[in-house]
Amino acid sequence: MQQEALSFLSSTLPPHHHHFPPFSRLRLSNFPSLSFKPNSSPSSIFFPPNPPDSLSSAPSAAGTLETDIHEKLLYLDTLGIDFLTLLNRHPPLLSSPLSAVKSVVDYMTTPPINFSLPDLRRLVSMCPELLTSPLTSHTIPVITFLLREVGVDSTFDLRQALRRRPRLLACSVDLQLRPTLYFLRGIGILEPRRHTYLLSCSVEGKLLPRIEFFERLGFSRRSAAAMFKRFPQLFNYSIGENYEPKLNYLMGEMGRDVREVLEFPQYFSFSLENRIKPRHVACAGRGVRLPLAVMLKTKEDGFRDALEVQFVLNDSQELKRMKKPVVSAYILREKGR
Repeated sequence: MQQEALSFLSSTLPPHHHHFPPFSRLRLSNFPSLSFKPNSSPSSIFFPPNPPDSLSSAPSAAGTLETDIHEKLLYLDTLGIDFLTLLNRHPPLLSSPLSAVKSVVDYMTTPPINFSLPDLRRLVSMCPELLTSPLTSHTIPVITFLLREVGVDSTFDLRQALRRRPRLLACSVDLQLRPTLYFLRGIGILEPRRHTYLLSCSVEGKLLPRIEFFERLGFSRRSAAAMFKRFPQLFNYSIGENYEPKLNYLMGEMGRDVREVLEFPQYFSFSLENRIKPRHVACAGRGVRLPLAVMLKTKEDGFRDALEVQFVLNDSQELKRMKKPVVSAYILREKGR
C-alpha cells in the first residue's frame, strides 16, 4: 500500500499526467511518511533532485506540493471523504489549496447552511466541483440566488433542494441558473422554488427540444408549453427512451388520441412495462375504456373497482340499446291499431 501511495503521489508530477489508477481507501495509519533520502532502495520513486546550493534556502516546490497533498488527504479522511477516489473523478482537487477546501467545508457545515457530514459527503461525491469552486465568487452567489431570486423559503428547503440536485452548486448563476429561471417563468411555471432541480438544465440543450418534440406532433407551442407547466417533471424524461415508446403504445396498441396527454401529461411518469401495458390489457380484456388518469393513477384495488363499475355500466348501456328497438316497434304497433 505504501509503495502504491508513493507511486500515486509521484505520478502527479509533472502536472501533465491526469490518469490515475483506481485506489482503495487509505487509512491514516497506512499513509507513508514521504522523504527524499538519497540512499533509499532502488524500487523507491523520487521527486526531482534538490536545487543547486545557491537555491537551497528556497522551499522545494515538490516538497510543498507533497506536504499539501498529504495534509489534504488527512483532512478529507477525517471527514470520511476518500481523497484518492475523489481525485480520480476531479483532478483539479490536486492543485486546490487546502485552505480553500476548508473554507468551503466550514461554510457548508456551519449555520446557516448547516449540512451534516453525511450530507456533505453525498454532495461532494455527486458534485466534487464544490470543493474547488471559489467560495466568495461562486458558491455563495449560487446560494444567494436560490434564496433571493428563486424564492427558496428557508435554509431547510435550501438543503432539500441541494440534496435533490447537488449539481446546482457547479452551475454559473449568470450563464446557467438565471437564464433557465427566466425560461421557466416564461412558460408559466410561477413557483420555480418547487422545481429547483430544473435550474441546472440547459434551455437550448434540454428544455426547448422537449417542447419542440410535441410541436412536431401537431401541438401548438402554447399547448405544448401548457403540458410542461402542468407537469414540470416532464422535462426530466428522455425523448427516445420515454416519450416515443409510450406515445407509440398509446396511439398504436391502445388506439387513443395523442391529445389525451395534453390533459394528463403524468402519463409519461408511469412505467410502460409495469403499469401502462398491464392496465391496458386488463381494460381491453373487459372491453372497458377508462380515462388515462383513472387507469394509471389509482392503486390496484381502486383500479379493479373502477374496471368492474365501468364494465357493469357498459353492460347496462348495451342492454338498453338492445331493448330500445323492441320498445319502439311495440309503440308503433300500438299506434297503428
